[in-house]
Amino acid sequence: MFNHRRKSALTIGTALMAGSLVFGLTACSSSDSDSVKVGLITKTDSNPYFVKLREAAQAQADSSGAELVALAGAFDGDNEGQVAAIENLVGQGVKGILITPNSSTGVLDAIKKARDAGVVVIALDTATDPEDAVDATFATDNKAAGVSQGEWVKGTLGTTAPQVIMLDGTAGGTVDTFRHDGFLEGMGLTDSSPEIVGQENTNGDQTKAQTAMENLLQRAPGVNALYTINEPAAAGAYQAIQSAGRADQITIGSIDGSCTGIENVKAGIIGATVLQFPAKMAEQGVDAVVKFAEDGTKPSGFNDTGSQLVTDQPVDGIDSQDTAWGEENCWG
Repeated sequence: MFNHRRKSALTIGTALMAGSLVFGLTACSSSDSDSVKVGLITKTDSNPYFVKLREAAQAQADSSGAELVALAGAFDGDNEGQVAAIENLVGQGVKGILITPNSSTGVLDAIKKARDAGVVVIALDTATDPEDAVDATFATDNKAAGVSQGEWVKGTLGTTAPQVIMLDGTAGGTVDTFRHDGFLEGMGLTDSSPEIVGQENTNGDQTKAQTAMENLLQRAPGVNALYTINEPAAAGAYQAIQSAGRADQITIGSIDGSCTGIENVKAGIIGATVLQFPAKMAEQGVDAVVKFAEDGTKPSGFNDTGSQLVTDQPVDGIDSQDTAWGEENCWG
């Protein structure tokens, strides 16, 4: 991701008219004007993952007597919209901002201005680069999640030599990088390993992943293992693989833990996925802002909210849960 600076003349109103900022649900659990105001900025307001995160933040704010103001970018990668949202929330007098940054670097200037204004800023799901650009991060250890995916794929292949295609997300994002690197570590490979026979960025989009996989299957007909950045990418890739009559020949791993993703694992579309806990991120983030408002205690550092490999094809020595457990713990 790159650092996109907004022109100073661009106002919130202009951003709204341009469609770069989407307002999510804003709710208040109390009419008390002294209630703690918490800002939430997600990458989009339509992705089920961020819907779950927002719903959990709202519920936690309600239970804490706080007010949640939820905003979102207009699309995945809308850095300008997120910058406008940060400025908007600072203007509204929030005590803290929870943000899932579209870019690990693209919103850093706006975050610094918010922190300089006395607002505590917490990254959810996606770390900033550098990590200490925010007060704290509540997120999945994405490298560990990638390792789990890679270890399972390697274990499932057994003694068969891997020929791996990598369907990545968006170049430069910390989540994308950590998951990619973790998968390779789990497989015992590096980016320069000859076992990597194809790689494309998909932005985590199902349609883009399907197109990428169709093209890669032409160039790498011997592929037998597939890394996917998330479950929509895995679903798109499966459509291409199925159309090519290769569904029984390619092992697919993924990361997310959506209820749709778990259903796809149960149906054999995805071999295994690594489930995340977005509700924990939101709940812990809201609690941290409320505590800061109450006694000035700031959260700090990286706080791992956990992950769990889910598959109905367990591999000896690799911790996993089955899809029955996944159905009870999935999101979306």
